[in-house]
Amino acid sequence: MKSPSRPEASMGPKYLAIASLLGMVVGGIAPAPLRAAAPRLTVYFASDFTDAAYQKKTYQKVAAAWKRPANTPKPGSKAVVIAVIQKDGSVPAPTLSHTSGSDEWDAAALAAVNHAAPLDPLPKAYRRPSVEVHFHFEYV
Repeated sequence: MKSPSRPEASMGPKYLAIASLLGMVVGGIAPAPLRAAAPRLTVYFASDFTDAAYQKKTYQKVAAAWKRPANTPKPGSKAVVIAVIQKDGSVPAPTLSHTSGSDEWDAAALAAVNHAAPLDPLPKAYRRPSVEVHFHFEYV
């Protein structure tokens, strides 16, 4: 019985090197495996506000108040809520400054900041009367 012919056997090592290189190139440009999108909250304080413990506590309080809706925006979307935390911890009228494209997602983001208020009073070491904070509610 004759074995099936293999063109690479007759073409020699040069063919094998090119075939291997082509395999590496194609493998390098193949799309990454898809992963499911997930909600993420990121909080940005004004650059002069450096109290990490206060930042962490604020993040935790807003994250705990965030009730993510069943309907999500398309992956890569985010809602940004801007809040100004007063010296006493009050947060008068946070605003939605960037929409995700989903009314439900945006409303949940705004509600999370509203329900988390009042926050802790600002640290005594922070001399300004308030601090601006940006809450990014992402679906990535």
